[in-house]
Amino acid sequence: MTRLTRYCTGCSDERLFEQFHAEPGGCPDVLDGDCPEWGCTECGDALLIGFPVRESVTRASSPRAA
Repeated sequence: MTRLTRYCTGCSDERLFEQFHAEPGGCPDVLDGDCPEWGCTECGDALLIGFPVRESVTRASSPRAA
């Protein structure tokens, strides 16, 4: 199982986190096996890591009446 240390808001301290679906192809959300879901081994709080950065869409602002 894959593990890492991060700050846990539930514990208010650095804690060990485990990846929920560490086996390749085991994550229902990401088919390539790199699951973004992690859980604190102490309190169980969830942490999401590694979401792809989407290009932001800019809309032209329309003038507003004052």
